[in-house]
Amino acid sequence: MKIKIYAIGKIKDFYKLGVDEYIKRLSSYCKIEIIELKDEAISEKPSDKEIKKAIEIEGKRVLTLIKDNEYLVSLDLNKKEYTSIEFASFISKELESHGANISFVIGGSYGLSDELKERVNNSICLSKMTFPHQLARLILLEQIYRAFKILNNETYHK
Repeated sequence: MKIKIYAIGKIKDFYKLGVDEYIKRLSSYCKIEIIELKDEAISEKPSDKEIKKAIEIEGKRVLTLIKDNEYLVSLDLNKKEYTSIEFASFISKELESHGANISFVIGGSYGLSDELKERVNNSICLSKMTFPHQLARLILLEQIYRAFKILNNETYHK
């Protein structure tokens, strides 16, 4: 099994500790790969045009790395929210349906480009709350880990 996470932007040190811990924990369930892509620099108070251009550039960076047969799931505030048990079922179904491989994409501060959204096969919502994209990475990894614990009937999920 392989899970890939495409993430726009570098992770800060205090998040990195948690990310590294969940990567280590997940290693007994699947191969996990995080592809970190540069976020586009923009001004302190960017115009809508500047934001749109940055999103498009970031989207192209991701799209150049995605393989045609890759099953891609985006994180999107406007999509379905899952409980941890529902997410475990989602992970199980998607891994089974797509040759034991699934990829997630976490956009930058301003989200995903329209072109990247068109390429996505499915979208989920981690929460209706807004998180920094770095924290979203940590939350996603924790929920993937929790999903594997649930699917294996192991103690962790309460």
